[in-house]
Amino acid sequence: MKILIVEDEAKLAQVLHKGLKESGYIADWADDGELGLAMAREGTFDAIILDVMLPKLDGFEVLRELRKAGSTVPILMLTARSGVDDRIRGLDLGADDYLPKPFDFKELLARLRAVTRRPAVELRDVLKVADLELDLQSREVRRGGDLINLTAKESVLLEYLMSRKGLALTRAMILENVWASDEVYDGGSNLVEVYINFLRKKIDHGRPLKLIHTLRGVGYTMQEHD
Repeated sequence: MKILIVEDEAKLAQVLHKGLKESGYIADWADDGELGLAMAREGTFDAIILDVMLPKLDGFEVLRELRKAGSTVPILMLTARSGVDDRIRGLDLGADDYLPKPFDFKELLARLRAVTRRPAVELRDVLKVADLELDLQSREVRRGGDLINLTAKESVLLEYLMSRKGLALTRAMILENVWASDEVYDGGSNLVEVYINFLRKKIDHGRPLKLIHTLRGVGYTMQEHD
């Protein structure tokens, strides 16, 4: 299950990120409202932990924009504000739950479990980038209608790239999110590069439009243009 944390307080965000990973979740982090909104729009997340007091765009604006766009992703709002009016405002805008700071991490996990158990109005079952499609239920991958056979790890890597289309993904981000925290890997190895090469051979080889791109000095991205 993938969770997006939108929180500008670095120490708290790091605690949440570490705790969620140790609890079996995949977690991404945005430190301002604009980035959080962009990641929420581009990615496929099972829930969002959204702070209210954020730079650039506050949490209420992020929530409003997501709901206006039709997103049904469960959103748990965090805030130092304990006023009833603020909680009502968030819930009226479409928040699924509200947790005032400070809070116990076990309670946050319980609330996450509760909001993700609620049925969504619309489920996103297929990821699409250009003519590439990944069915999240069957794990079937097709490009231009052609079936592509992937290993389990290649499939997870492809989902990570596709769900973050257009974003710059560093090698460290890919390792953290594709290779689970309990897997042993050599931090100095070229594991990411090897699997990116595997995917390129299956996804891009022989096709005029390349979807997997190297960002020199940064990492990788998936996008529909060169």
